Amino acid sequence: MRLFCCSLLLFLFFGCSNTGKKHNNLIEFIPDNASLIIKTNNLESLNSSLKNNDFIERFSKTTAYNRLQEKLKPLALLKPLNEVVLCLSEGVNDNLDFTVITKLNSNIFETDSLPNYTEETLTYKNKTIIKSTLNDNSFYTASIDSVLVVSSSKSIVENTFSSFNDDDEFKKAYRTTSNDKSCSIIIKPNSEFISTFFIEDFLTLNNFTEYLALDVEMNQNSIYFNGITKALASSKKLINIFKNTYPQVNQTQYITPSNSDGFMSFTFNDFKILESNLLKYQQKDSLMSNAILLNDVVEVGVIYEDKNRAIVLNSVDVIATKDALIAEQSVADTYREIEIYNFSQPKLFVETFSPLISDTHANLYCILDNFFVFSSQMDMLQNIIASYQNKTTFSNSLIFEDTKEKLSDASSILQINNASALKNIFDKNLGSDEKFKIVEYNQSAIQFIYDNNFAHVNGVVNKNKTRGSINSVSEELNIKLDNDILNTPQFVTNHITKHKEIVVQDVNNNLYLISNKGKILWKKRLQGPVLGRIEQIDIYKNGRLQLAFATPKKVYVLDRKGREVKPFSLNFKDKITQPLAIFDYDKRKDYRLLVTQGKNVLMYNVKGKIVSGFKFKSAKNAVVCKPEHFRIGSKDYIIIKTNKNLYVLDRLGKIRVKPKQSFSYTNQPVFLYNNTFTTTSESGDLVSVNPLGNVSLRKLNLSNNHFIETTSKTLVTQSENKLFIKNKTTELDFGNYVNPKIFYINDKIYVSTTDLQSHKIYLFDSASKLLPNFPVYGNSTIELNNIDKDKNLEFVTIGESNAIILYQIN
Repeated sequence: MRLFCCSLLLFLFFGCSNTGKKHNNLIEFIPDNASLIIKTNNLESLNSSLKNNDFIERFSKTTAYNRLQEKLKPLALLKPLNEVVLCLSEGVNDNLDFTVITKLNSNIFETDSLPNYTEETLTYKNKTIIKSTLNDNSFYTASIDSVLVVSSSKSIVENTFSSFNDDDEFKKAYRTTSNDKSCSIIIKPNSEFISTFFIEDFLTLNNFTEYLALDVEMNQNSIYFNGITKALASSKKLINIFKNTYPQVNQTQYITPSNSDGFMSFTFNDFKILESNLLKYQQKDSLMSNAILLNDVVEVGVIYEDKNRAIVLNSVDVIATKDALIAEQSVADTYREIEIYNFSQPKLFVETFSPLISDTHANLYCILDNFFVFSSQMDMLQNIIASYQNKTTFSNSLIFEDTKEKLSDASSILQINNASALKNIFDKNLGSDEKFKIVEYNQSAIQFIYDNNFAHVNGVVNKNKTRGSINSVSEELNIKLDNDILNTPQFVTNHITKHKEIVVQDVNNNLYLISNKGKILWKKRLQGPVLGRIEQIDIYKNGRLQLAFATPKKVYVLDRKGREVKPFSLNFKDKITQPLAIFDYDKRKDYRLLVTQGKNVLMYNVKGKIVSGFKFKSAKNAVVCKPEHFRIGSKDYIIIKTNKNLYVLDRLGKIRVKPKQSFSYTNQPVFLYNNTFTTTSESGDLVSVNPLGNVSLRKLNLSNNHFIETTSKTLVTQSENKLFIKNKTTELDFGNYVNPKIFYINDKIYVSTTDLQSHKIYLFDSASKLLPNFPVYGNSTIELNNIDKDKNLEFVTIGESNAIILYQIN
């Protein structure tokens, strides 16, 4: 490892000391023969998205995936700090070559203590290349102008010293990609890795376009992508047949039976323009003589049913289109009062629209309102007629409703697939019939929307949503982390969307921010476990929220990208013993941060400076819970509690109220309940102190291991298996219960508790009535809220030791 780092650094500072042009843009190092390029700004987040995505998990069982994973094993050693570009190329003898390009940093490789790892230094034209071998897999590394290039191919690395990517069209496509998605993919249609997106065998990417640049967003149960595709006007690519046409609203879904494999629809505003473009593409002088049938058509659809096809014409002038069929009035059959006619030119559609339509011998047709449907299969036409009349088409399915949310209404080409068709498309790309099951992905989609010399691309691979019945509890996400979970997951607010996101820490002290769709937004290593809850503050008073919390040796303030906000973090020599307390006395965002260290309490402002006016420095004994701030009327009260004393202070840290009685207190927090400062004593009683110092005692006979939680008027206690809500006690099964929690949402009170022994989460209303379909599985307290502004509440908990579960209450 030392040899590796020293060689790289020497090369970086001395080997590149020529006076030539510096190259530090990653795109310049992409090999010319790369046919699939993957870009990400967060490799760790991408790895987590891949690990947690259900579709990728199913695909990972394929031979092709495992071969690729084996080939890319050396990449696990990489620890990049910013953008990473992965390129896949076809090498000699049909071998797969990979190339990784990223900015150099001093800790880019972690190879210390790796068994079966060796490295050697090679020289190429006075340049340094390092050959590394791990478990018989070799890869090569070089550094050029602060850019690190790692490849399985020695020749690719050698070429980076003298040859830089100068493909302007490729660079334009690359620059359209985003920096804030799971990843971006650039596909060259000659790719050996992705050959088609289409059901039609003759419709390949190679004859369709030149470049695709797609931004990909992966959630647990879905993959979305959008971007552009482009082909030069001089190139013979099918996407150009839509030049000078305007996309129309697709309607083939209104006539496609829900039991079909799917459909493809292509639209245009003027068939004459499309016809002219098709003639150029097909290098013909003219189309078939009766193309007059298509003059008033704005959409052509192909319905797929196994190997069978039906062609759908969507006409804007039904009478004119019927007139074009006046010679085709020979009735073959009547089904449900719909006449099915013979059609004498079955090759019309293939010869007109090839390769968009192929292998179709349409010698029958029927008319359903503005749709003219052609097929060679009588039973297929009958199925279309029945589905149209029964309203059991794609457009009537709930699955399609979910799919079209990510699509535009109008498109030049739209293809919708069921699970079987999607599987067949993957098999064509993989070159084999791989055994992986995706039956739950019963509608995926891709659409192309032609614009000025390019087309927009949108795509969806969506797992079928299970529609929850009223009052049901459905598992929405199950997110696996790299390590076991250390603390209870909680919700925080995304100040941009106003939705909730999830923050959680693992046993290696990595803090994660996770979107409410299951995407890991970032992961940050902390110096120690988070104490208590993470709070949110607006340190700049501009509406942007930061995360504020303490670990045993530091106080952190992080922005929504996980970056430390200056002057934080603050380092402490002595141990912090309680969660960070944050006070905002007048709701003006003039925050005070209270740090507890044993008996001592320190107050800081948001500039990280000690507030000198706060006079309270130390209690007589160790503080046993987080300091609290309450306001009653116009007066502020700061509560600091030890096992022997309850300190009720003013803003300056002076004693404002002295309780007239003292008790041996528990470690339970202090709450403002019925305008009194309320907690519990070691004898299991409720102790309340009013603003005059008067003390009241309420006998509750709580066990030694009890919990308390209150709102201003609602008291909840948990004592062994007895849950007390207001004035009602509910006896639960004996178990190991965590502290109960109260949630006040939409003018309703909910109370939760969890039995860690039986892994059951209970949720009650304010009348101590268990909500329907509870208990559910879980291994921690919960956080309950509306995370996405629909009508349903969600809650998050720990599932397996390394996973968090997001439930929805329907």
